[in-house]
Amino acid sequence: MTLNSTTYASRLDGADLFDLNVIKKYDKAGPRYTSYPTAPMFHAGIGADDYAATLKRVAGDDAPLSLYIHIPFCNTVCYYCGCNKIVTKQYHRAEPYLELLLQEIDKVADSLQDANGEACKRPVTQLHFGGGTPTFMNNDQMRTIMDKLRHRFHFVAKDEGEFSIEIDPRECDEDTVRVLEEIGLNRMSMGVQDFDPIVQKAVNRIQSKAETLRVLNEARQHGFESMNIDLMYGLPHQTVDTFNATLDTIIEFSPDRIALFNYAHLPHMFMPQRRIDEAALPSPQEKLNILEHSINKLLDAGYVFIGMDHFAKPDDELTIAQREGKLYRNFQGYSTQADCDLIGLGITSIGYVGGGFFQNRKEMDAYAEAVQAGKFPVFRGYILSNEDHLRRQVIMRLMCDFALDYRQFERDYNIVFRQHFADGLADLQEMQADKLVELRHDGLTVLPAGRLLIRNIAMVFDAYLQKKKEGSNFSKVI
Repeated sequence: MTLNSTTYASRLDGADLFDLNVIKKYDKAGPRYTSYPTAPMFHAGIGADDYAATLKRVAGDDAPLSLYIHIPFCNTVCYYCGCNKIVTKQYHRAEPYLELLLQEIDKVADSLQDANGEACKRPVTQLHFGGGTPTFMNNDQMRTIMDKLRHRFHFVAKDEGEFSIEIDPRECDEDTVRVLEEIGLNRMSMGVQDFDPIVQKAVNRIQSKAETLRVLNEARQHGFESMNIDLMYGLPHQTVDTFNATLDTIIEFSPDRIALFNYAHLPHMFMPQRRIDEAALPSPQEKLNILEHSINKLLDAGYVFIGMDHFAKPDDELTIAQREGKLYRNFQGYSTQADCDLIGLGITSIGYVGGGFFQNRKEMDAYAEAVQAGKFPVFRGYILSNEDHLRRQVIMRLMCDFALDYRQFERDYNIVFRQHFADGLADLQEMQADKLVELRHDGLTVLPAGRLLIRNIAMVFDAYLQKKKEGSNFSKVI
């Protein structure tokens, strides 16, 4: 069963959605479910040899490929950031990293060759440059990476794939935008967070409206098909009024997609966050007010609430995919590319290949040592069991469709859904009483108020989280 996103988006309003007592009751820590099992379940028992064998095994598959390239460098540190990054103003450090990246690309491509040594013919339909700041690499270095990728992999036509990059406008001029389009990228995601100068100073990200809108306009002029803007609520000194001004600017520009992220203050996990003055963070009530105001404002502006923290225009591919039951979720968030093996390239990157997760080394020296020795830099991972695949799919459909059709899972996995998930469905009884879900004999539907708390609903199907009964390594859901 698939819900009509546009219809349900219009109902995300009023007291039912923002019942403070319900929010407080369910606002606990939990995964974002960009993977299942989640990253804390990855272990060192999975390594380079397992990855090599998996690549060989899937080389002849017909399903398309998705490539993720991690560029770890930033020239300044944003205090709120929890990404894997290396902060440096020494741009020459990109050159040795580039050489390592090219070697890793070659090794992956070699492993995907068939028994006759023929190059992998699996089409690449999705590419994403993340970081860090991908444009820390200069234009020639970006050309070199793409030339290598196109030489070793079979890319579909530009208008048939999603080829994207994360942009910091402070590291991007018009020539950069032109080159990114020239090498075949067609989508851009840009971090804004908040335009208020007091907030920007408090999180050490000084980024003017003028330079941001300049890059966005240049991207449109150079034919980028889709633009995403990242915003963040819960940052120091934010109020409904100050954040409303940022929303006005973004809505006026009218990007195709908007991500509204909850700032998760976890200074015990992310050292830069220790520089944030906790006393300046908005109160829980003010943070909730900002979220409520933002959602209503974006819905009034015509955006559809895709789920979690993502909004898109009604004619966007994400919205269409959700209406058709074809939306997918991976480490880059919501996607229309459902059947891809995801290959991670670069330090810290995570791939999902042949039913297993594989993560590269997080330390530059260890990554370099492995690559220079001709080995894959994988240091941990996880191979999914049949039960994992079932639960992964249940959580995926919840996160994407906000509904479950039990009969589909019974056909695909030869189970009796209500018996197999009896414990989880029992846990949902209380959520049904709180009007977060509607339970039926043949399925369930997430009600409008439940959309904000979809992580809580998904958690009842997470076997590993249920065993631990805690989520201290995760951010709060609201």
